[in-house]
Amino acid sequence: QVQLVESGGGLVQAGGSLRLSCAASGRIFSINAMGWYRQAPGKQRELVARITNGGVTNYADSVKARFTISRDNAKNTVYLQMNNLKPEDTAVYYCYAAVMVTGGGMFSSYWGQGTQVTVSS
Repeated sequence: QVQLVESGGGLVQAGGSLRLSCAASGRIFSINAMGWYRQAPGKQRELVARITNGGVTNYADSVKARFTISRDNAKNTVYLQMNNLKPEDTAVYYCYAAVMVTGGGMFSSYWGQGTQVTVSS
């Protein structure tokens, strides 16, 4: 069993910043990629950012200049620093991790519970 616990969401004004955290715990043997998706009201879930265990990152074009993803492999934690937030960033943000559990032989995706980010105009 693997659990991903998110924190850091909230309500901010346009132009403000938030830092999301997501910590994975449980019977973890190895974690490959980690990242963040978001889903805004009435819209499809979209990939925001991802980072490999080697530190290679990619971002949605809409956030590339404003968001930074990072991770602490020793803590099994991924972060999303969000700067210059815009109202269109308002969404529920979901953390994910590709995890191989102890005793397993393949990676599977695990998801956090979601954290609300609301940006007012």
